[in-house]
Amino acid sequence: MLETGTVIDGKYKILNVLGRGGMSVVYLAMNERVNRQWAIKEVPKDDYRMDRKEMEMMKKLRHPHLPGVIDVIEQGDSLLIVMDYIEGRSLQSILAEHGARPQDQVIRWAGQLCDVLSYLHTREPAIIYRDMKPANVMLKPDGNVMLIDLGAAREYKPQNMKDTISLGTKGYAAPEQYDRTGQSDARTDIYSLGVMLFQLLTGESPHALRPICRISDAFSPGLDAIIRKCTQVKKEDRYQSCEELSYALAHYWELDEAYRGKQKIRLFSFLVPAVFTFALGIGAAAFREQEIYIREHDYETCLLAARNSTDRESEIENYRKAVSLDPYREDAYLALLEDAFLDDHVLTAEESRQLRLVLIDYGDGRQTNESVFRTNEKGYAEFAYAAGIAYYYKFEEKSNKKNAKGYLEIAAASGDLEQSQVERARRLGRIAGYYSQVGIVDEAGDIYVSCRDYWEDLTGFTAGNLVELDNERTALVVYEELVNQIVSRTAEFQADGVEREEMLRELAKVRQHLETDFDRVPGNRRVTEEELDALLDHVEFAEKIVWSAYGRKEEQEDGTVS
Repeated sequence: MLETGTVIDGKYKILNVLGRGGMSVVYLAMNERVNRQWAIKEVPKDDYRMDRKEMEMMKKLRHPHLPGVIDVIEQGDSLLIVMDYIEGRSLQSILAEHGARPQDQVIRWAGQLCDVLSYLHTREPAIIYRDMKPANVMLKPDGNVMLIDLGAAREYKPQNMKDTISLGTKGYAAPEQYDRTGQSDARTDIYSLGVMLFQLLTGESPHALRPICRISDAFSPGLDAIIRKCTQVKKEDRYQSCEELSYALAHYWELDEAYRGKQKIRLFSFLVPAVFTFALGIGAAAFREQEIYIREHDYETCLLAARNSTDRESEIENYRKAVSLDPYREDAYLALLEDAFLDDHVLTAEESRQLRLVLIDYGDGRQTNESVFRTNEKGYAEFAYAAGIAYYYKFEEKSNKKNAKGYLEIAAASGDLEQSQVERARRLGRIAGYYSQVGIVDEAGDIYVSCRDYWEDLTGFTAGNLVELDNERTALVVYEELVNQIVSRTAEFQADGVEREEMLRELAKVRQHLETDFDRVPGNRRVTEEELDALLDHVEFAEKIVWSAYGRKEEQEDGTVS
């Protein structure tokens, strides 16, 4: 056990003990170099089952509902895990003090936990949390939750038939964790989350798991159905992803019996005339051909209605209807993204959420739209490329590149795109993977990614005539990215060995491309004259920034200004 005042690794001063559990102790520590507090969890090496590769993987995780693991330090027989200090209370302590929580509040927390679990499950390789319970969820003063303690987490290994070690908390752990009959996966975490939702809503022990509607008829039958599906014994009977569960939670009322009753009435009113018509002599083949004709006609009608919509809500709704009619075709997805959401050249967080809802909606009642869309390999690759570019350059959350990375990797692996697009997707996907870490010295005093490496990639994917290799819009945003990064990171590039002449040379190339490669005709559908002129002005500003930065340095060294 560490004593108060002990300094770890020359940086972290132990202030006091925050808590104890099992074989671990959690301390509050201060990094006096940056005047910031951290939590340090001390665990015996033999009790911590992650190998070094997995520890390094955990240090790279970044999510708003997940504390960052900053450092892992070996000290004697212990490991010291340095992580973000989260101010707040565990849901376990809140349950103990206040009992069952309101339904709307629990659903909100569940949505945030689905988001962070989905983030973990979509890493490469996937990370399975394996210990979801109220004690491992902190409620912050702002009302949001944080998932803490990754000690039981593991990488999903497709080649394994079962877990090598059984972990989890009895009552919350899925059946496959008890008897080790299979390998834990994303559905294992979904089971535990379902049990925890039961406990938060009812205040009862997780061992008393039963339909919540038997406890109180005040609970939504739809929410009851969701929890029962989460906690099925067989993994294949549960939700298959946290995205599916998140969508169900956001629409839990649609599963209520009243909703089901209305849907049955609608279905009956549709089937009666259909059967009657069929009975009049329309054969099955003819009926199918007519259905396909109507379906295709309706699809095109929805696209046309979307393009002619006078308000944004109608436009989005018509594109959504088109996707539901034929989730295999790419036209509606691309139009929704490029014409509806990117009409102002910005992809907002709300637009991103709406796009995701369209993709995970069950258009045919059996599979998500995205699952069907993926079978259209060429169309999905085109969408993945467009979405990757949008998230990389146009997403309002500039430091959040995780969505860009996933889509760009799909595009880069596709055999259905132009080689130039594949290459660009590969480069951008790589940059997206470390975008938020470039040139940043973390709180532990380490550099994540060098600015010299970033510079090489940044200038590499601006090479050539991008208008010919791709299109005017992509070319413009690529050049904008280079110029913006020079403006904002000149000092960092300089400190990492990038010479003034290198930056000026790249800016000169951008200027030449803007003056010669684009069709500078007013009313250009992809790039306007005003956009080109604005970027040229920004190039001039960037050149001044570079000259100023290097001039100041030379003045300090020899008394002259170049």
